[in-house]
Amino acid sequence: MLDKSSYRPHGLEPIETASRDEIAGVQTERLKWSLRHAYDNVPAYRKKFDEAGVHPDDFKRLEDLARFPFTSKQDLRDNYPFGMFAVPQEKIARIHASSGTTGKPTVVGYTLKDVDTWSQAMARSIRASGGRPGMKVHVSYGYGLFTGGLGAHYGAEKLGCTVIPVSGGMTERQVQLIADFRPEIIMVTPSYMLAILDEFRAKNIDPRDSSLEIGIFGAEPWTNSMRAEIEQAFDMDAVDIYGLSEVIGPGVANECVETKDGLHIWEDHFYPEVIDPVTGAVLPDGAPGELVFTSLSKEAMPVIRYRTRDLTKLMPGTARTMRRMEKITGRSDDMMIVRGVNVFPTQFEEQLLRCDGLSPHFFIELYREQRLDAVRLHVEARADHADDASRRAQAALLKAHIRNVVGIGVEVDVADPGGIERSMGKARRIVDKRPRD
Repeated sequence: MLDKSSYRPHGLEPIETASRDEIAGVQTERLKWSLRHAYDNVPAYRKKFDEAGVHPDDFKRLEDLARFPFTSKQDLRDNYPFGMFAVPQEKIARIHASSGTTGKPTVVGYTLKDVDTWSQAMARSIRASGGRPGMKVHVSYGYGLFTGGLGAHYGAEKLGCTVIPVSGGMTERQVQLIADFRPEIIMVTPSYMLAILDEFRAKNIDPRDSSLEIGIFGAEPWTNSMRAEIEQAFDMDAVDIYGLSEVIGPGVANECVETKDGLHIWEDHFYPEVIDPVTGAVLPDGAPGELVFTSLSKEAMPVIRYRTRDLTKLMPGTARTMRRMEKITGRSDDMMIVRGVNVFPTQFEEQLLRCDGLSPHFFIELYREQRLDAVRLHVEARADHADDASRRAQAALLKAHIRNVVGIGVEVDVADPGGIERSMGKARRIVDKRPRD
């Protein structure tokens, strides 16, 4: 781990420590430009604004943004592939897209200036995590249409780091390269970091002896309990990064390693709001709700009040003057309603990590039993708790934790060590087998 007692942030951009008035001034001017840019160059935005009875000239101060309509993932799908682009095709330098597993993929475009803006935001994020020029960065995010790998790659190069572009998969090779190349930083999904940890242990290599000092983890919700598990296993700092392709990619917000008290949003490029997920009303800072972003500097594909479906709250800045968002607790579209109780996968994860005899790998099966929704939690035993008696005891313990803390009854199935499929990227946490009524 980094020695935080002597940690002093250096090389910060002036905006990172600017006053709130200065930040608001930058946001106001950039929002005027972004709203006008979207209205003038994207027919879908012009139509939405006109139908809502608003015009870019109606925006005078930050509070006026609430008058403008939201953008959803469905809007991007309805305008597939390039209908949300605001510049001619010849100015598009890069195209990324989501996997499209739940429908048409969402397509995003970048001008050369956008790529540079994204790289700068990622460099700022890596620096906030404790990264410094000259460090080696092992990138295990997937490369390709997914924004993770290339976002991390360009940001690390922008900061002056040495990039090891491994991508995802080939877990045995990941461990070998970490041992041979001795990177100080790894960038990867937290669930795949657990798979890498398993491989260290399978090879009888003490992960605490590795060169890794910093892990920058994102692309899926993860808990502080998982942070503690990873930090203890590797003797490293585990830092949260946030982003989404529709807004730009990873690097929208990042924790600062010296505080780890929420993710500072790079507010000079991304304007955050938190809304009531049902009514759409803007909530005050400190109130939990759904996160909404408006881009302030994107040329190729501006986004206006994009509903992320991620649940969090906004808080004042600490290590930076820019506001923080609380660690994502879940997504409104990942929320399970089980017999009237709202439940998120991270709540199960927290209770699982309290059970010493169980590994942190799991998935949730939803099914119907006598016309009622039911939950079966699939977990696996650790190697030293694989006998039948230990499995029964651990299953009973986990069931009790979930009933007492989460408030629902679940069935727990404890598989053999290694019995839960490992994720090479974003973990699939929910398998819904309920009939479609």
